[in-house]
Amino acid sequence: MLTRTARPLPTLSPRDWDGQSPYLYDGYRSTAKRGPTRPLVPLKASLGELTQPVYGHDSIAQWDHDLTRNARVNGEPIGERMVLAGRVLDDRGRPVPHTLVELWQANASGRYVHKVDQHDAPLDPNFLGAGRCLTDADGRYRFLTIKPGAYPWGNHPNAWRPQHIHLSLFGQHFASRLVTQMYFPADPLLAFDPIFKGTPERTRNRLVADFSLDVTEKGFALGYQFDIVLRGADETPFETPR
Repeated sequence: MLTRTARPLPTLSPRDWDGQSPYLYDGYRSTAKRGPTRPLVPLKASLGELTQPVYGHDSIAQWDHDLTRNARVNGEPIGERMVLAGRVLDDRGRPVPHTLVELWQANASGRYVHKVDQHDAPLDPNFLGAGRCLTDADGRYRFLTIKPGAYPWGNHPNAWRPQHIHLSLFGQHFASRLVTQMYFPADPLLAFDPIFKGTPERTRNRLVADFSLDVTEKGFALGYQFDIVLRGADETPFETPR
């Protein structure tokens, strides 16, 4: 008879704090309301490093990955079609398979489908601006969507957010949870955006997608490649048969 020992908790790689945005950044005014004012309290390895929520293919509807179809009422959404694709990897370069990737964004005119968004720009009845998918066995994901527009915000005089897409991932551990933004190459607004500039200069390029002809669909949609790196385990937990 074989018995198995209890699975050990994974040991995660340390956070690269120097590569992350600070909790408080003077240029981004709302961080003063969101950032902690006292030192963080470290927690022992427990719930923060348990394995991730488990999602199956039945958690994803047919068109969840296709934002040009998942809210269509009476026609195509307005704007430039684009493909966003890439791989989700851990910090050792290993693929993160079967993990949930969620996406939300403004429409082509720079307007979110949200009651708080009062930007004087039209809503698109055929575009919800939200989707999700699961990575495949090699950690690959793919969305079809509409390129978002820039929009004004009240952070400082004449402030405009660059075109961007929000992404949320769980990874294989709760402690690898990531919410981030993806930007487009050569956007002139990046030089003026305090959220982008709040990221250390050496790591800002991680937030900018690469234009890719390989991802582009001929005559239909331009393609952008955006790989995402999550914290991974220092070593693979295993169970020992006896």
